Amino acid sequence: MTIPHYDVIVIGGSAAGLSAAMTLGRALRNVLIIDSCDPCNVQTPRSHNFLSRDGFSPSDIIKVSLEQVLAYPNITLISGEATHAVQEDDIFRIEISTGQSATCDKLLLATGLRDIFPDVEGFRECWGISVLHCPYCHGYEVRDEPTVIFANGEAAYHLSVMVHNWSKKLTVVTNGISELRFEEASRLEELGVTVIEKEVSRFEHENGHVKRIAFNDGTHFETNVIYASIPFEQKSDLAEQLGCKISSHNHIEVDDEQRTTIENVFAAGDCTAQARAISVAAASGTKAGFTINLEMVLNEKMPSDK
Repeated sequence: MTIPHYDVIVIGGSAAGLSAAMTLGRALRNVLIIDSCDPCNVQTPRSHNFLSRDGFSPSDIIKVSLEQVLAYPNITLISGEATHAVQEDDIFRIEISTGQSATCDKLLLATGLRDIFPDVEGFRECWGISVLHCPYCHGYEVRDEPTVIFANGEAAYHLSVMVHNWSKKLTVVTNGISELRFEEASRLEELGVTVIEKEVSRFEHENGHVKRIAFNDGTHFETNVIYASIPFEQKSDLAEQLGCKISSHNHIEVDDEQRTTIENVFAAGDCTAQARAISVAAASGTKAGFTINLEMVLNEKMPSDK
């Protein structure tokens, strides 16, 4: 069976991948998008700070985006997980969970991140709804509300100082003994931030809307808003399979034009960026599309060279 070949394969069909695919499709490139349809923001009811789509749900934004992208006849979508990637001479071969395979000249990884949830009952159900990760995305809607920072050490300090811009009613819950340095704890005290060092048993909630934090000692703390700093990992191991360099912060390393450390492999979106926002992901996807197409234009052989 003949394996279909594309100019570019885009792995990941959220903001970064779709933005890149549209840019490349409009540049007359033959593009395949492979998407596993399980974005990290699937529970988030509203997305903010994105021009023309402020307050829309991420799923609605992606639905409209996908419809617009697939209106270009040279862009194809396969719903499935890209499970294996290998470089064979000057092309890349991608294996898909559907049993299909495809090859391409250039490859874009827009594979996203996977959050690692703490072992706290109710956390997962509240994530993206009332347990938030970004004040730029959600802070305006919960401004001036009594707010918990669920983090410890340096992460707790930086998140507290940032969120203090939106609410002065802050409490840090470290879920155990505080790892804040003396200078950090002193600064938080100056800002009027209380620190609770008790271990957390569960987040009590209704349909993802947190009501209070229950501690192991049987006490409770009432709150409707929590910001959390939690670890994450690359959602896909394709970058590792291909030998792309991963930073100490667990992002795929890219240059200013979204090139990875492997020639003809590019990356965009959350898998590369400290700032996790739809607008940032979309912008990086567009930039990757520009770079990929420009390289193809500059490397195209003239008729006399063929």
